[in-house]
Amino acid sequence: MTLKLKNIDNYEINFGPQHPSAHGVLRLILELNGEVVVRSEPQIGLLHRGTEKLMEYKNFIQNIPYLDRLDYVSMLAQEHTYSLLLEKIFNVNIPIRAKYIRVIYLEITRILNHLMSLNTHALDVGALTPFLWSFEEREKLMEFYERVSGARMHANYFRPGGVYMDLPQNLLRDIYVFISKFKSRIDELEELLTSNRIWKQRLINIGVITEAQANLWGFSGVMLRSTGVLWDLRKTMPYEIYDNINFQVPLGTKGDCYDRFLIRIFEMRQSLFIIEYCLNNIPEGNINTYDKKLVSFKKDIKFNMDSLIHHFKLYTSGFGNVQKGLFYTSTEAPKGEFGITLVNNLNNNKPYRCKLKTPGYFHLQGTNLMSYNHFLADVVTIIGTQDIVFGEVDR
Repeated sequence: MTLKLKNIDNYEINFGPQHPSAHGVLRLILELNGEVVVRSEPQIGLLHRGTEKLMEYKNFIQNIPYLDRLDYVSMLAQEHTYSLLLEKIFNVNIPIRAKYIRVIYLEITRILNHLMSLNTHALDVGALTPFLWSFEEREKLMEFYERVSGARMHANYFRPGGVYMDLPQNLLRDIYVFISKFKSRIDELEELLTSNRIWKQRLINIGVITEAQANLWGFSGVMLRSTGVLWDLRKTMPYEIYDNINFQVPLGTKGDCYDRFLIRIFEMRQSLFIIEYCLNNIPEGNINTYDKKLVSFKKDIKFNMDSLIHHFKLYTSGFGNVQKGLFYTSTEAPKGEFGITLVNNLNNNKPYRCKLKTPGYFHLQGTNLMSYNHFLADVVTIIGTQDIVFGEVDR
């Protein structure tokens, strides 16, 4: 009697696109050997809206709301990059008060992003409490969005030349009250997670990447800094008033999921430090440039028919006499380096070509690298620590 040996092949399963831990409409084709991942192939495009092509059919100022819909967890970060790019094209400097306001809201946005990243990551791993705590704090921050723009999420507040309107009365006082209390909220989050035995077992030595791998795959932001690389555009290529603020940039040592968790916690503390600096030093003054190519109304100019016509023309026809060329600007968004390329070779009021460089798109490429030889349950942890939002991946 002879025994026949059976060859058991690896099998494939679909992870998503409706999976709640996919952080968007992500479909992963996973090749498994038992419960060990052999190959992970991301399938994207299920949320594709053609944002870059749509921006080529709108004038420059009409494109600002599109940027809010990319990373819809950190909305103002994209608006800011686009505004900086247009100010670069027109060679316009904005008032110092507008720079302070921008930095305050950029760091509020960073806290908003990291809160969402940490609470959903904890929920994916199995901890429900941080999810409830973090959303309570996010509601307070979204109120600050609403008080300057009227919208809790898609603010459309940053504009080329400055910001939409000045800060309402008592807003700076309320922001100070929030940051004073929020420090203890971070402490509570760390008490629950940082030294938690189960949390550490699920994150330490999971999804490890090296400095060479991070550079090869185009990682940026927390993903890159977790490998020990000091690369933060607020420090290396400062913009607005960041070069005046002596804040710290946290770095990891192992490049694993636990390092990325700790960095996001530390970055929230540094955001509080930056906001406090701005609250203590914000000057009085204008919140928009006096360049009428970019801005319509001024507080010190009496409203008349000329200003109404100028406002109407600016928001319908757009900017006039835009210089030709290829322009690129990038900033340190909460998820990593966010860049915008605009090509204008027709000298009209619409971009000839628009290309967005989003950090989540590059980080998603590393899923196969990071999840190889890990258990199926670890894939959820890895996706959560990549901090992916599919509005910016699919575009």
